Amino acid sequence: MFSKSAIRFSVVAVVGLLAAACEKAPPPPPPPPPPAAAPAAPPHWTDPAAPESFRVKFETTKGSFVVEVTRSLSPIGADHFKTLVDSGYFNDARFFRVVPGFIVQFGMNADPAVNARWRDRMLLDEPVKTPNARGTVVYAKPSQPANARSTQLFINLGDNSQSLDPQGFSPFGKVVEGMKVVDAIYKEYEQRPEQALIGEQGNAYLKKEFPKLDYIKSAKIVQ
Repeated sequence: MFSKSAIRFSVVAVVGLLAAACEKAPPPPPPPPPPAAAPAAPPHWTDPAAPESFRVKFETTKGSFVVEVTRSLSPIGADHFKTLVDSGYFNDARFFRVVPGFIVQFGMNADPAVNARWRDRMLLDEPVKTPNARGTVVYAKPSQPANARSTQLFINLGDNSQSLDPQGFSPFGKVVEGMKVVDAIYKEYEQRPEQALIGEQGNAYLKKEFPKLDYIKSAKIVQ
C-alpha cells in the first residue's frame, strides 16, 4: 500500500503536469471575420419626367433639323435629354466626331467648366427597344463601365442596328425633319478631335485646331 505522503506527492505531480500542459497549449484561433458587405452601387442621376412625346429643333450652321423623342423607348435618356435642352447645354456645341455613313456625334459643351459639372451625372443603362436605324438619336457610351451615359449623343447616319443593338445602344428619338442637314454636317476631320482636350479646353481647342466644324446655334423644345 502507498503511504499518505506518496499519494499526496502523486496528486501534486499530476496537478503540476496538467497546469504545465495548460500553460503550453496554444490559444484557440480567432473567430473568422464576418462576410464583407457588398459594395454600394454608385449613385446615378435622375431628372424630372419628360412628356411622353416632344420635339426639339436644332438650329445649326448647316441649317435646322428636328428630333422627335418618344419617352417610352428610353425614359431615363429622354428625361435627361429634356433637362439638357432646357438648360441650354447644347448651344454652341460642336459636331466633333463624324464617321461618314455611320454616325455624327455631339454633346460636349463649349465651356470646360460646364462639361465638368455635367460629366459625372451618369445614367443607368436601358434596354434597346427600337433598332439603331438611320436618323435615330442615341447616347454615346463606353463599352465599360456600364451605366455611363451622360451628355454625349450621336445620330445614326445609316442602319447600324446589327452592330449597335447588341452593344446596348438604346435610341430614344429620331430626326423627323432635316435629315439632309445632318448628312451635310462637316465631316473632313472625322475622328481627329480629341475628347480629352475638348473636356479640358472646350471650344477654344476646337476653334483653333478644327475651325471648320459645324455647330449647334440653339436647341429648343417646339412641341
